[in-house]
Amino acid sequence: MSYTTPLLLETIRIEEGNIYNLPYHQARMDRSREHLFHTFSVIDLASQLSAPSDEGIFRCRVLYGQEIEQIEYLPYVPKKIQTLKIVPSDIDYRYKYADREKFDTLLTENADADEVIIEKDGLLTDTTISNIALFQNGRWYTPKKPLLEGTMRAKFLDNGILHPRDIKKEEMGDYTHLALINAMLGFKILKKITIK
Repeated sequence: MSYTTPLLLETIRIEEGNIYNLPYHQARMDRSREHLFHTFSVIDLASQLSAPSDEGIFRCRVLYGQEIEQIEYLPYVPKKIQTLKIVPSDIDYRYKYADREKFDTLLTENADADEVIIEKDGLLTDTTISNIALFQNGRWYTPKKPLLEGTMRAKFLDNGILHPRDIKKEEMGDYTHLALINAMLGFKILKKITIK
């Protein structure tokens, strides 16, 4: 029986016809294809995308394996998050797979919260849709070992805005603000939230 590597996904923000953070999406796509498919041929993402001319914000979904399988452009509707819950899981998401069944299961099992922060090996990692950052003494910190090394997280690390460190659930009270980070949200500081 032959083994097929699951398809991967890049989610890219397009606003008013402008494509955001493309070099970081390109770099992750190149790494993922090299590691999982052992291919060194580069697919130039910029030449494959045609930004919608409509006004507003679009979520561009690039589904790919060894080659690009599908590109779609969807109007972006942000998820409303007022309650977060910290839940333990051994989920493995080193690559941005298109299959999100394990995340969907976590959300279903914890329906009393809008979103979950996943705790793995005793450390906080990510939510099901984003990397996280916590604010303490004038600095933003992000978990040193996220489930997924997000493109915006990488950009903020490169720019010195984020600082990696191990963060435990018990230390949450030491931080004053929480932000979600992903390609669509950018850096979104949550206000008036409840953490369970």
